[in-house]
Amino acid sequence: MTASVSEQSTAVAMAKISGLYGVRGWVKLFSYTDPIDNILNYQDFYLKSPVGKWGSIRCINGQRHGKGIVAQFEGVNDRDQARLLIQSELLVAKSQLPTLAENDYYWSDLIGLRVETVEQAVLGTVTGFLETGVHDVLMVKQGKEEILIPYVLPEIIRSIDLENQVLVVDWQI
Repeated sequence: MTASVSEQSTAVAMAKISGLYGVRGWVKLFSYTDPIDNILNYQDFYLKSPVGKWGSIRCINGQRHGKGIVAQFEGVNDRDQARLLIQSELLVAKSQLPTLAENDYYWSDLIGLRVETVEQAVLGTVTGFLETGVHDVLMVKQGKEEILIPYVLPEIIRSIDLENQVLVVDWQI
């Protein structure tokens, strides 16, 4: 599994290898999935190193461990080999993700959208999300300024147009 340029641009980050676990090549994962153990539903990943090199890797074993996830990858049999993977990202082709219901979105689909108010004032671009427990929060950046907007449908987030790359909010700054 080698990632072509088009696959790299549409691949979705699912986890980051965050540390070592034991001496037999297992690693700790910081999973971006919700719930976090959904990462275990995948076996074949693109591996993106901290310096931007791409490869592929296959998960052969994994489990919840405390509040996190630990995993073992094919060909990684000891701590020294596992150490080389730390800070690498695990990605999957977007086509591998489950189809969502109408008006549900993957965060990766929303990052990069232009954010406008209902009055058509441009607030910036979606750069990420925060989980607060009550509801998620959009991180919107314009220049050096960052705006946090509650991700509450339909009261605040009025519409999402992926085709035109626009997210409309009822929000005043």
